[in-house]
This record gives sequence, structure tokens and C-alpha cells, in this order.
Amino acid sequence: MVDFILTENIFNNENIPWNGNRFLIGNGYFGIRGTLEEYTKEQMCAVNMAGIYDRAGSAWRETVNAPNPLHTYVKVNGKKYALPENKPVFHEQQLDFENGLHSRKTVWQTENGTITVKCERFASMSRRHLIAMKYTFSADFECDAEMITGIDGDVWDINGPHFVKFNSGSEDGVNYVEGITGEKHISVTARDSVKLDFDAECSGDVCEKAVYRRIVFKAEPHKEYCIEKIAEITTSEDDFEPIGDIRDITYQELKAEHTAAWEKIWDISKITIDGDDDAMYALNYSIYHLNCIAPREMKGKSIAARGLSGQVYKGAVFWDTEMFMIDYYIHTEPEIAKTLLQYRIDTIDGARAKAKEYGLNGAYYAWESQEGGYEGCSDYNITDVFTKRPMRTYFRDKQYHVSAAIVYGLMKYIKGTGDYGILNEGAMEMVIECAEFYRSLLVKKADEPYYEIRDVVGPDEYHERVNNNSYTNRMAKFVFDTALELIEKYPSDEYDSLKSMFKDSSENIFIRKPNDGGIIEQFDGYFKLEDASVDEVRSRLIDPKEYWGGAYGVAADTQVIKQADIAAMLSMFSNDYTADIMKKNFDYYEPRTEHGSSLTACMYSLLACMTGNPDAAYPLFMKSAAEDLRPGGKQWLGLIYIGGTHPAAAGGAWIVAVKGFAGISEQNGRLVCRPCLPKKWKGMSFKLMYRNKIYDIAIQDNNVSIT
Repeated sequence: MVDFILTENIFNNENIPWNGNRFLIGNGYFGIRGTLEEYTKEQMCAVNMAGIYDRAGSAWRETVNAPNPLHTYVKVNGKKYALPENKPVFHEQQLDFENGLHSRKTVWQTENGTITVKCERFASMSRRHLIAMKYTFSADFECDAEMITGIDGDVWDINGPHFVKFNSGSEDGVNYVEGITGEKHISVTARDSVKLDFDAECSGDVCEKAVYRRIVFKAEPHKEYCIEKIAEITTSEDDFEPIGDIRDITYQELKAEHTAAWEKIWDISKITIDGDDDAMYALNYSIYHLNCIAPREMKGKSIAARGLSGQVYKGAVFWDTEMFMIDYYIHTEPEIAKTLLQYRIDTIDGARAKAKEYGLNGAYYAWESQEGGYEGCSDYNITDVFTKRPMRTYFRDKQYHVSAAIVYGLMKYIKGTGDYGILNEGAMEMVIECAEFYRSLLVKKADEPYYEIRDVVGPDEYHERVNNNSYTNRMAKFVFDTALELIEKYPSDEYDSLKSMFKDSSENIFIRKPNDGGIIEQFDGYFKLEDASVDEVRSRLIDPKEYWGGAYGVAADTQVIKQADIAAMLSMFSNDYTADIMKKNFDYYEPRTEHGSSLTACMYSLLACMTGNPDAAYPLFMKSAAEDLRPGGKQWLGLIYIGGTHPAAAGGAWIVAVKGFAGISEQNGRLVCRPCLPKKWKGMSFKLMYRNKIYDIAIQDNNVSIT
């Protein structure tokens, strides 16, 4: 039996940022970085709020971190003991990701003996605005002890500070710190209530940005002293009623509710793998993170590219959500998938505004979508490591494939749930306007019979402003075809006049065919670029933080690409191509891919499964599944910190496991299973929701059972 417990049993100061990501706990409403209780903004401590944004001055807009109600440390005989200042003699940090519980144990040597701090905490999955913490102190000698616990409003910000005004205080035993943002004056408030299981002298300190309790007591040798804290996070943007009096809630009561909620989630989401404990562990760890960030019962919310692990990538929603994450929710909790799509429906005005900004029609969805569909990406999105000046990039204005990803995600949802009713809730209009957007992009040379899409950035961001990116053109055709299909299925005078236009667009857009060697050129002129290896291009870096793409990037004039582009297209439209063509393109493009994005490995892995090569797929699958378990991931883009969790890789790992190795597909309204298991896998089992029914799927020695 595989224990779903992540453990680090040594303290390493250099691992603090990484631990903040991999030990994350969350409930969709907020994410709590896996930092320790005594940490401050210097250690990138954060309670990151879903969908609450602010802009400080002229800096980038980003999500807001709430006042931190977990800040706690101890003093013994007047001396503070805390990491990272005081080196421990023992330290262990754990994440029980089956139950969503974070814990730590730290032992320090003092002049008189050892002291021990233990703590368990969780982000409540049953009451999404609550946090619970049980903090325990003990010593092996008699001492004067003090626990200081409070709410720290001086929070970590990448592009802040975001709170321009604070209100702090205490009312009837409940402390609070309210921060008010500068841009829209949104209120984010943390409250806490503390219970003791021992006698102590208690006092309080109220500061401008913080409120603290000081709990002073005489500690007897080998006796544990425990405080239990219930904290509540609320904002002025909330769409739910407050919980009431947090003083009436006990730690054990809330923990029982919380673990029961996780048990229910795991009942449908757990995947068992027979013969490969490492893969089973990594895959379910990925699933844990997808569950931590799901916007359950939260209207108008989606999932950011780094989940709820911090303000990285401005807390913005990318195409990652519809292309890599939504599949998991469609087949485990389809209401969450619908919420993600409703976010896009609700933000269509932002997409219309962006299209209009560039002189285009319809709906052009944001590359970095913030509330209302606001485009969070700037024209100067990367800082040059040498000049320290912002570099002009074309992510904002040329990533045309985002709108198509949203339509693709919608159709995956409809196919998996049978919920065509969403079309009457704004989705039909969204599809039509995305098709109108792509129609407005089409250009035709005087002497050519076909339409082109020119001056674009495809999924491979290292090559900007290219013409006829094969992925983008094929996705545009998919949108035209989808619009036609839905107009035929649901005829309307409003849309009938568009049919001939979309039919013309679909039939005449340039779709590149494989060359004589079976390879599909990624974009016009790609084969003319220098065919250098990834290692050769990497050796040309002067600074390891250099951006590889753009006008002067080391990869820009080579065939080295950042991420799956052709491979993604082939895996998405596999019915259009033979297994031989898919294999030849896998063999050509994968060695030329730097894998500079966490979105990439899963697409190559899925493509390998589709060509009947699970053993080539396996290491790429593990790269995705273990993306947040391995050290050394890409932490910087130029001079910008981009660390955090990788929910797209997590979702991609699930896609490979279920649709690749298990070979699950839909044919004529029913599930089909054609396994393609790696050699070491004896079998796998999981549940899957499909069209309002839950199926139990078991594969053992390539024998399949679907019940």
C-alpha cells in the first residue's frame, strides 16, 4: 500500500521556496504555501486568494495574499527559537495529501536541554474560508516559555504592496487584521480564535499591520502545551454568508469534517497502479494539487496557471485550464468543469474588448486573464538579464490560439457530460464570436487560393511572429467546424447567415500536410532555421536566466522549441493522421524540444501512447506527474520569479494515465478502453464519470473491466 505522505526530514534553507510549493494546502478559495509557522514574507509565506486582484502603482496586477493568521513562534527563557535563524538538531516537514494535512516537528538544542515544536494545520475543505492549526510546545527541562501567535498583515508581494490601509484589533476574544487594496478598495480580512489546554498568562499586542497574542507559562519537563487556532479569511467580494462565531468551532470537529470531505473527493479521483508505486504516488500527488485549487461552489472563478501557490504569472488564468486541467474535472466533478467554462462565458466582454483593441472581430480571449477577462499581460513581459530593461514580447497580442483552446475545452465538456444545455447559458454565443474572431484574422495572397494566419506566436513561444503556425491554423479550423456543427444542430435566424462564411473559412484555411519524410513543418520557414541540438543552444547562454526566445534569444533562429506544438496538434486531432506520421513527428520534434514549459512532456507522452509506444511515453509521463516533486525546475524567466506549482502538468499527467496508458476514449456515446500500459505496470484501476454515470474501470494484464 502506498502512503500518500510527502516528507522532508532535514532542514535546508535553500529549499524554502520549493517547499512552499510542494507542501501547499488549499481548498479552492485560498492556497496556503507550505512555509513554516514562524516564517514571514522573507520566506515567501502566503495565503493566496483566488481571483482577488490588485495593481500597485504601475507594477503588474496580480492576485492578493491575505493577512497570514498562522504566524507563530516560541521563546524559551527569553530567547526566540525559529527557523531559519536557529539551526535545529531535528526537523521534519510532512504533507499528508490523502487528508490535506500539513505538519512539522522541529527540535532545537538550548543551553539547558532540548525543546520541541510540533504543528498540524489544514485549509478546510468543508468550510472553505476556514483554516485550523494545532501548535504544540514541549521541553525536556523546566523553563519559562512563551508562545507568540497572531495575524501578520505585512505579507509577501511580488509586485506590491497591495494593502494601502489596515484595520487591526480584537473583539470579544477574536483578533482581526483587515487589509484594503489600493486599486479597487477590496477588503481582505483574517480573524482568529485561540484555545489553550493549559493555564497561562495571556496578553495582546495590536499593531498597524498585525495583531498578536502572547501566551506565557512555566513549562514542566516532558509535558506538551497545545494551542488550537481557528482562523477565518473573508473578502468584500465573497458570494457566501459568513460562518458565524469561530469561537464555537473546535479543531477536532473541523478536522473530522475536513477529512471526510477529502475522503469523498478521493473516492472518485484516486488512481491505483499495480506494479509501480513511484508512478502511483506521483500521479495521485498531482491529483491532490488539482483538488486543492478547484473552485467548488465558487461562481465566476477559474484556475490560475500556478494554481494558488502564489502571485506568479500574476495569478492569471491561461489556456492551460481548458487544455490540460479541465479533462480531470469533467470526469470527476463536472460541476467544477462547468464553473471553469462559465468563467469564460462571463468574461466574454473582456475578450470582445481585446479583439476590438487590435482591430479584430468577435472574442479574442486574454493570454493572461484576470477578473472580467482583463488582459494582465503587458507588451514588455520579460526583463533582459543584461540591460535590466523590459523586453518587447508578443505573448499578449499574437497568441491567437487561446480562443480556440476555450472552444476545445467546451466541446470536451459537452462530449464528456452530454450537457448541451450550457449552449443556452452563453456558450453558443462564445463559440460563434470565437469563430468570428478567427475569420477576421484570415488573409489571402493575391495568387493563392487559401487563407493564411500570419504574424502569430504558437504554443512554442521561442519563435515569435511566424506565419501559418500549423497548430494555430488547425485550431482555427476546429473552431469554424464547431460553429458550423452547432449552427446545424441548433438553427437560428441569428446565426444562419454566418454558415457560408464559416464554411468558406474551414474549407479554405491553409492546413499544412506532412512533407515527403512525413514531418509537418511547425510554421513557414521552420525547416530553414539552424538545426542545432538543445545542448548546443544551451551552451550559448551567457547567463542561465536568459530568455531563450524573442528577438535575441539563443533559440530564436534555431529549430529548438520551447514546448509541444506539432505534438500537441497531433495528439488533439489524432484521427486526422496515421500512427506512422505521429511517430515520425514525435521522433523529429521531441529531441528538438527544450521542455522549457511544464505543459510539454505530457503532450509528447500522450502522442507516444497513441503510436503504441508506452515505454517512450513513461519517462515523459513521470516528468509531468513529478513536476512539483523534483528540485531544479525553472524558477526564473529573465529576472522574473516564476516558481510555483504546475497544475497543467498535473492535469496532463492525469490525461496520459487515463487517455494514454488506460486508453480511454469515447465512441458513439460510450466509453472504450484500449490499454497501452508500460512494461512494469501490471494493471491500474480508477473511477470515471461519463455522462452522469460513474464507471469503475479495472485493467489487469490487459484484461479490461468497465462497470
